[in-house]
Amino acid sequence: MCVERLAGSWPGKALTTVELYRLIDEAQENRSPEERIRAVVGMGESGDPRVVTPLIACCRDPDAELRRYATEALHKLRSGRAVSALIERLRDRSEQPATRQRAAAALALIRTYDAVEELKERLSDTGESDNIRSYISDVIRKAAIR
Repeated sequence: MCVERLAGSWPGKALTTVELYRLIDEAQENRSPEERIRAVVGMGESGDPRVVTPLIACCRDPDAELRRYATEALHKLRSGRAVSALIERLRDRSEQPATRQRAAAALALIRTYDAVEELKERLSDTGESDNIRSYISDVIRKAAIR
Protein backbone atom coordinates (compact mmCIF):
# COMPACT_ATOMS: atom_id res chain seq x y z
CA MET A 1 0.00 0.00 0.00
CA CYS A 2 1.34 3.43 -0.89
CA VAL A 3 1.19 6.25 1.67
CA GLU A 4 1.19 8.87 -1.05
CA ARG A 5 -1.94 7.37 -2.57
CA LEU A 6 -3.63 7.30 0.82
CA ALA A 7 -2.47 10.75 1.85
CA GLY A 8 -4.04 12.27 -1.24
CA SER A 9 -7.46 11.36 0.10
CA TRP A 10 -7.11 13.83 2.98
CA PRO A 11 -7.13 17.43 1.86
CA GLY A 12 -5.22 19.92 3.97
CA LYS A 13 -8.37 21.16 5.69
CA ALA A 14 -9.06 20.73 9.37
CA LEU A 15 -11.35 17.86 10.17
CA THR A 16 -14.51 18.34 12.17
CA THR A 17 -14.70 16.64 15.54
CA VAL A 18 -17.12 14.08 14.09
CA GLU A 19 -14.76 13.30 11.19
CA LEU A 20 -11.80 13.02 13.53
CA TYR A 21 -13.51 10.61 15.91
CA ARG A 22 -14.77 8.57 12.96
CA LEU A 23 -11.14 8.10 11.89
CA ILE A 24 -10.15 7.10 15.41
CA ASP A 25 -12.97 4.53 15.51
CA GLU A 26 -12.00 3.16 12.08
CA ALA A 27 -8.38 2.74 13.15
CA GLN A 28 -9.33 0.87 16.30
CA GLU A 29 -12.24 -1.24 15.07
CA ASN A 30 -12.00 -4.69 13.62
CA ARG A 31 -11.99 -3.53 10.00
CA SER A 32 -9.89 -4.45 7.00
CA PRO A 33 -6.19 -3.57 7.23
CA GLU A 34 -6.60 -1.11 4.35
CA GLU A 35 -9.40 0.78 6.11
CA ARG A 36 -7.44 0.93 9.35
CA ILE A 37 -4.31 2.18 7.58
CA ARG A 38 -6.32 4.79 5.70
CA ALA A 39 -7.72 6.01 9.03
CA VAL A 40 -4.24 6.14 10.61
CA VAL A 41 -2.91 8.13 7.65
CA GLY A 42 -5.85 10.50 7.95
CA MET A 43 -5.17 10.98 11.64
CA GLY A 44 -1.54 11.86 10.92
CA GLU A 45 -2.60 14.28 8.19
CA SER A 46 -5.09 15.94 10.55
CA GLY A 47 -2.39 17.47 12.72
CA ASP A 48 -4.82 17.25 15.61
CA PRO A 49 -3.30 16.43 19.03
CA ARG A 50 -6.39 14.41 19.99
CA VAL A 51 -5.19 11.58 17.75
CA VAL A 52 -1.88 11.03 19.57
CA THR A 53 -3.25 8.55 22.13
CA PRO A 54 -5.09 6.39 19.54
CA LEU A 55 -1.97 6.42 17.34
CA ILE A 56 0.13 5.27 20.29
CA ALA A 57 -2.27 2.35 20.67
CA CYS A 58 -1.88 1.58 16.95
CA CYS A 59 1.91 1.46 17.44
CA ARG A 60 1.31 -1.61 19.61
CA ASP A 61 -1.00 -3.32 17.11
CA PRO A 62 -0.14 -6.87 15.96
CA ASP A 63 -0.20 -5.71 12.32
CA ALA A 64 3.33 -4.59 11.36
CA GLU A 65 2.13 -2.44 8.48
CA LEU A 66 -0.34 -0.57 10.70
CA ARG A 67 2.46 0.03 13.23
CA ARG A 68 4.59 1.51 10.44
CA TYR A 69 1.86 3.93 9.39
CA ALA A 70 1.09 4.84 13.00
CA THR A 71 4.77 5.59 13.59
CA GLU A 72 4.79 7.76 10.46
CA ALA A 73 1.70 9.60 11.69
CA LEU A 74 3.33 10.24 15.07
CA HIS A 75 6.42 11.51 13.24
CA LYS A 76 4.22 14.11 11.54
CA LEU A 77 2.60 15.15 14.82
CA ARG A 78 5.86 15.53 16.80
CA SER A 79 4.19 15.03 20.16
CA GLY A 80 6.21 14.49 23.31
CA ARG A 81 3.43 12.20 24.53
CA ALA A 82 4.50 9.67 21.89
CA VAL A 83 8.12 9.31 23.03
CA SER A 84 7.62 6.08 24.98
CA ALA A 85 5.78 4.38 22.10
CA LEU A 86 8.40 5.54 19.61
CA ILE A 87 11.18 4.25 21.86
CA GLU A 88 9.39 0.88 21.97
CA ARG A 89 9.31 0.75 18.17
CA LEU A 90 12.97 1.72 17.90
CA ARG A 91 14.12 -0.83 20.51
CA ASP A 92 12.16 -3.70 18.97
CA ARG A 93 14.79 -5.41 16.83
CA SER A 94 12.13 -7.65 15.28
CA GLU A 95 10.29 -4.57 13.97
CA GLN A 96 10.49 -3.63 10.30
CA PRO A 97 13.58 -1.47 9.63
CA ALA A 98 11.42 1.26 8.02
CA THR A 99 9.33 1.52 11.19
CA ARG A 100 12.42 1.68 13.38
CA GLN A 101 13.92 4.38 11.17
CA ARG A 102 10.74 6.46 11.24
CA ALA A 103 10.67 6.12 15.05
CA ALA A 104 14.27 7.36 15.23
CA ALA A 105 13.47 10.31 12.96
CA ALA A 106 10.45 11.22 15.09
CA LEU A 107 12.49 11.05 18.28
CA ALA A 108 15.11 13.37 16.75
CA LEU A 109 12.40 15.89 15.89
CA ILE A 110 10.71 15.71 19.29
CA ARG A 111 14.05 16.20 21.10
CA THR A 112 12.93 15.52 24.66
CA TYR A 113 15.62 14.34 27.05
CA ASP A 114 14.37 10.74 26.88
CA ALA A 115 14.17 10.84 23.08
CA VAL A 116 17.74 12.11 22.70
CA GLU A 117 19.12 9.69 25.28
CA GLU A 118 17.48 6.76 23.49
CA LEU A 119 18.98 7.80 20.17
CA LYS A 120 22.42 8.07 21.73
CA GLU A 121 21.99 4.69 23.41
CA ARG A 122 20.98 2.99 20.15
CA LEU A 123 23.89 4.69 18.37
CA SER A 124 26.43 3.40 20.89
CA ASP A 125 24.94 -0.12 21.06
CA THR A 126 27.38 -2.33 19.17
CA GLY A 127 24.73 -5.06 19.06
CA GLU A 128 22.47 -2.80 17.03
CA SER A 129 22.35 -3.25 13.26
CA ASP A 130 24.75 -1.12 11.24
CA ASN A 131 21.88 0.20 9.12
CA ILE A 132 19.94 1.48 12.13
CA ARG A 133 23.06 2.96 13.72
CA SER A 134 23.94 4.72 10.48
CA TYR A 135 20.41 6.07 10.11
CA ILE A 136 20.41 7.32 13.71
CA SER A 137 23.75 8.99 13.14
CA ASP A 138 22.25 10.83 10.16
CA VAL A 139 19.13 11.99 12.01
CA ILE A 140 21.19 13.14 14.99
CA ARG A 141 23.44 15.13 12.66
CA LYS A 142 20.51 16.66 10.75
CA ALA A 143 18.75 17.59 13.99
CA ALA A 144 22.01 19.05 15.36
CA ILE A 145 21.73 16.96 18.52
CA ARG A 146 24.80 16.99 20.73
